[in-house]
Amino acid sequence: MDKQQDYLYMKDPNRKKYWIKFFLVTAILAVLYFIAFKYTDISYKSNDNTIGSMFKRLFWDPFFIEEVRAELPYIIEKMVETIFIAYAGTLIAALLAVPFAFLAAKNMSGKFSSTGKFILNAIRAFPEIILAIIFVGSFGLGPIAGIMAIGIHSIGMLGKLYSEVIESIDMSVVEALEASGANKLQTIWHGVIPQVIPECSSYAIYRFEIDVRASSVLGIVGAGGIGAPLIIAAQMRDWELVGMILIVIIVVVTIIDFLSAYLRKKIV
Repeated sequence: MDKQQDYLYMKDPNRKKYWIKFFLVTAILAVLYFIAFKYTDISYKSNDNTIGSMFKRLFWDPFFIEEVRAELPYIIEKMVETIFIAYAGTLIAALLAVPFAFLAAKNMSGKFSSTGKFILNAIRAFPEIILAIIFVGSFGLGPIAGIMAIGIHSIGMLGKLYSEVIESIDMSVVEALEASGANKLQTIWHGVIPQVIPECSSYAIYRFEIDVRASSVLGIVGAGGIGAPLIIAAQMRDWELVGMILIVIIVVVTIIDFLSAYLRKKIV
């Protein structure tokens, strides 16, 4: 056996290096795994609520408790507010992302594209929840902080996606317009925009779908929407009300997901 392995190593010297690296990485991962378990308290602690009973309280009992059902109109009202926050934020982002996308697209801005990419990366670095905390401090409690948080973060995401769409366009159309004497603005309007509108619209709709989910949790920090009643119910351990709120979120997000997929299929 040893002779056979030596023969294989002599035949393929990289094979020995491969196994050394493999065992080294495995050893490092095993050590990290041991450290993580040693310093993390993952011991089981008994509780009156088992996983099964929690699921029952969250997704079954809410339909049979009159007080919880009575809260449904208020929950729907806050869910509608959440959708409006997502819509307003996405609309702002869909428009403001355009100039950043042109700046980040290499075929449009040349050497300045790295500046555009850096700006978009910097915007995307902050999660919506962090932006919401900042804007709640600036604008106070309410939906405006949520709209700003969603809008700013989505500029970074949509700007990146738009720029990739712009970089993939057929440049022969642009070159033909430039050869015929069109200025920069005319070239963009007649040569670039018609090519990118379908895909960019599709991305904006998809982003709205994501923003509805993101808006659902911004109320936790006071940025409006359904997150506020959700966190209050969770703090009061009112799991039946938490379950009703989650059910409404799941139903609405599923409907929006279906409509979003349908619209994107029609556009692209």
